Amino acid sequence: MDCNGQFSITGWDENILSEKREGVKQTHASITQAYEGSMAGQSDVEFLMSYQTSMLALFVGFESFVGVIDGRRGTVSFKHDGKFVNGIASSNFLSIEGSATGELSNCTISGTFESAEGGKANYTINLTE
Repeated sequence: MDCNGQFSITGWDENILSEKREGVKQTHASITQAYEGSMAGQSDVEFLMSYQTSMLALFVGFESFVGVIDGRRGTVSFKHDGKFVNGIASSNFLSIEGSATGELSNCTISGTFESAEGGKANYTINLTE
């Protein structure tokens, strides 16, 4: 079943790990987010990002979500594979096997997000048992 909603970035702390030249760098970002819609809750995200220019980056990371997904309460961790192109961030993500707890414990969750304006992003998830 596909579920939709939006999340807001509530905190962002990004630090440069290495920089080759202007705009070409690797960074680490610690992010907090608040979800609404089919996912309601909060998450903490850790991203490693590789910027090729100030407007082009690839990122990977892990997200820990606590809350409710499609009426099921629990926690779950996601692995992200994303990109940032011309001001738009997007990612494909998948729940990590064995990470879900509570009413989510028998579920596999996959999804995508794309950033919108004002520190928000729209997501679509698919939840299967």
